[in-house]
Amino acid sequence: MKVGDLLDERYRIVSTLGEGGMALVYKAKDIITDKDVAIKIIKEETMKNPLNLTRFEREARAAASLKHQNIVQVSNLGTFENRPYMVTELVNGKTLRESLALRGKFSFLEACDIMYQLCSAVYYAHQHGVIHRDIKPQNVFITADGTIKLGDFGIATFQNSAHVTRSDVVVGSVHYLAPEISQGNPASPQSDIYSLGITFFELITGRVPFDDESAVTVALKHIKEKFPSVRKYNPKTPIVIEKIINKACAKSPIDRYRSAIDMRKDIERILQNPDLIKKKQGFFARLFKKK
Repeated sequence: MKVGDLLDERYRIVSTLGEGGMALVYKAKDIITDKDVAIKIIKEETMKNPLNLTRFEREARAAASLKHQNIVQVSNLGTFENRPYMVTELVNGKTLRESLALRGKFSFLEACDIMYQLCSAVYYAHQHGVIHRDIKPQNVFITADGTIKLGDFGIATFQNSAHVTRSDVVVGSVHYLAPEISQGNPASPQSDIYSLGITFFELITGRVPFDDESAVTVALKHIKEKFPSVRKYNPKTPIVIEKIINKACAKSPIDRYRSAIDMRKDIERILQNPDLIKKKQGFFARLFKKK
């Protein structure tokens, strides 16, 4: 598509926003509502693989079924020259990945606020039968006012639905992938919760818990190695936050939070009582402070 093109006599292409593995993203003006929107359209070459087309259509179906303040809203679906596209709200902000690249890490309270909103989005998706399967900082936007928006449902799946193909089982970004997914088991709300825990870990340390040049090695570390203490990489991490991350990232799904709302409740306690994450002073420090 070119700048100035008009889709469905409604969306005027303004500029190119970006390009992913499967699709191109454009900024457009909705001439009916006079609002700026984003248009994601599948690439011509990726349509040659039926699996890509199925995944794109599944993303559109999954995202369009979800209406939540912390999820990038899909407002319309259509086709342009036989290529499917989706119209979404235009998020004015950065991804968490971009923010981490600039800042290194977030404060504990900031990270808790981000995770509270992200848990809200994920719980809502789960309640509507959608498992995201690719939660990571690249797929989470933060706006100027601090609102979190979960996007990119490109490999989302509907609970209790058949997989597209057997090869579609192990998908997602290996650094955030639950051990059972790497072992070929189906995605579940608990596998999304694992990815939430890894994201939380990265927000306060600036790094992922397991890393290597080899994706296979990273996957094996998630499966076999003991989960590292977040305090190893950020010694000031409050124990209450470390406990949340460790529970979300338990090796076995049955040892994790039962739902994203349970994880959110533990984070909410911190937000309502910030003293929980303040460094406790020793007896003499308190004694001299009183004088």
